[in-house]
Amino acid sequence: MPQPRTFLLLLLLPISSALALRLCSFNVRSFGEAKKENKNAMDVIVKVIKRCDIMLLMEIKDSNNIICPMLMEKLNGEKLVSVKKRYLYHDYQAGDTDVFSREPFVIWFQSPYTVVKDFVIVPLHTTPETSVKEIDELVDVYVDVKRRWKAENFIFMGDFNAGCSYVPKKAWKNIRLRTDLNFVWLIGDQEDTTVKESTSCAYDRIVLRGQEIVSSVVRKSNGTFDFQKAYGLTEAEALDVSDHFPVEFKLQSSRAFTNSKKSISPRKKTTRRS
Repeated sequence: MPQPRTFLLLLLLPISSALALRLCSFNVRSFGEAKKENKNAMDVIVKVIKRCDIMLLMEIKDSNNIICPMLMEKLNGEKLVSVKKRYLYHDYQAGDTDVFSREPFVIWFQSPYTVVKDFVIVPLHTTPETSVKEIDELVDVYVDVKRRWKAENFIFMGDFNAGCSYVPKKAWKNIRLRTDLNFVWLIGDQEDTTVKESTSCAYDRIVLRGQEIVSSVVRKSNGTFDFQKAYGLTEAEALDVSDHFPVEFKLQSSRAFTNSKKSISPRKKTTRRS
């Protein structure tokens, strides 16, 4: 059986209304023909995706290449970012081969309308039983990208399965992405990214590397999006959509940054007329 696939969609808003760039990651759980035919679930999926400017979608089961073209028809807008470079990371290291169950497809974006003008996204959807090793291996991906490209700003995101029994507390000391404090985790261990009320696990994560991109995050914009609460769904209706909530954050727009600088500039002195 083919592996579920992961896609980065560029989902776009009119430039005039773009006060910040929202980046999201969403494991849609077994997104195939059956879910496509579920109108209620599809309505929610499209609403969730439309909130975002860049969306990482996981678990797309689509051997006939129907899902993504269908989504793109429903998602119209203006282009806020462009792709500079991309490549599939090949896990060929001696003695440490084939750690990833789904090797990351790395993309370097240009973003002219945000404070940070370019950033690399490294997506990851781990196999639960090998999550610790796969998350740790992202540091090697970072080193490889730095060797290839002159990139400084990095976003690692996806369904890391980074919680509960898959990554117990004692395992964090073996994960370089956590022990190296230059990597900043936007979704903490206390977050619940699962839909079921009976579970509370921070499976889905966003991690940044680079002083410029870290300082460009819109304050309090990072977290989960509870679409069940937002759209008034029952738990069963929400689970028809996915068993995961999306995680997200925003990057400051250059226009908002310029306006904020103008707002704090000192006023010129005026001379009184006598």
